[in-house]
Amino acid sequence: MILQSHLYLDKLNIPYETRTFSPDTEKGAANVAHVLGFSERQAVKTLIFQVDTGERVLVMLGGDQNAISGNLKKAIGSRNIQMASPEVVKETTGYIIGSIPAFSWQPDNFRSFLESSLLNETILGTGGGQWGVEIMITPENLVKASHAIVVNLTEREKTSG
Repeated sequence: MILQSHLYLDKLNIPYETRTFSPDTEKGAANVAHVLGFSERQAVKTLIFQVDTGERVLVMLGGDQNAISGNLKKAIGSRNIQMASPEVVKETTGYIIGSIPAFSWQPDNFRSFLESSLLNETILGTGGGQWGVEIMITPENLVKASHAIVVNLTEREKTSG
C-alpha cells in the first residue's frame, strides 16, 4: 500500500521503512510502540494546536512525553493556544486523529515543532496517514521531511543561580 506520506518521502529521496500493525490495535502511541516492539519515546505523537491568531501548528512529542505549557507557548510565540478539536485537525491536516503523518500535508509557512530530546533516538515512528501503517525514520530525516523547528518542549528551563 502506497500512501501520500510515502510518495512525499520518495520524492525527497528521504529513506524510511514502513511497518504495519493490526488496524484493530487500540489507538495511542504507546500501543503502536508496544505492538511494533520499540520504546514509547520513539512513537511520535503528532498534535495539532490552535493559536488565537488563527494559526495552527504541529507539535511532535515522544509517546511518553507531555509538553510544558510555558515552553510550548514560548516556542509558538503566543500565550493563547489550545489543542485543536478533531474537526479542526481533520480540516487542517486531511487526516483523523491517530493517523496523522508528521509531513506531506503542510502548506507553505506551516510551522511544525519537534521536541529536542527526540534527536537522541536512533529511529522514530510516525503515523503513515492510515491507522495500521507506521513510518520508521531517523530523527534527522523527520526534521528534514517535516521542516520542523527543534525546540525544548518537555524540560523546565533551568535558571542560573
